[in-house]
Amino acid sequence: MIPAMPATAVSSRRASSRRASSHRASSHRGRGSSRPASAAVLRLGRFAAMGTVAVLILIAGVWGSWGTAQHVMLTKGREQGTIEVARCGAEMCWGPYAPLSAGSTVRARVVIEKSVAVRAGQTYTVVVKPDGDEVVRSGPAGVLYAWIPMGGALLLASVVVAGGLGRTRAGWVLAGSGVALLTAAFVTI
Repeated sequence: MIPAMPATAVSSRRASSRRASSHRASSHRGRGSSRPASAAVLRLGRFAAMGTVAVLILIAGVWGSWGTAQHVMLTKGREQGTIEVARCGAEMCWGPYAPLSAGSTVRARVVIEKSVAVRAGQTYTVVVKPDGDEVVRSGPAGVLYAWIPMGGALLLASVVVAGGLGRTRAGWVLAGSGVALLTAAFVTI
């Protein structure tokens, strides 16, 4: 016959077994809690990086558009008139300028950037850029044409917002705005 173990030995083994299992459980909880914290830091970093990229794309769109848009939108005090495009070169078109605003003078030759919106033999309303003989289209067509870089930036930023930030609805809003702007520019030109 096997002698029975004393009661104190059994209870001390059970107590040490409980302590060891509770120590293992607490060490697993400690490692598990660091994973959500590191995931949160990575999410925050991705959000900050993609948000910065989206904002920089939009700023670049405004910057690219404002060079021309300022002359077209802020016309007070600027010379306004028409250009009859006589000839076009590789990058520029030129022709005589007829004034429409007070204080504007007749010019034998002004230049306008060659684009799909400018054709030889056509007459366009224009605004003269300060200190020179360069003109830009005015009116609704000129405004929309000036903001085409912004339309492209909206489309590009929509991909970053939807994909990088996970904001699908905001991405669709940006994409829709960009498509609307580019479509309106295409229709008016």
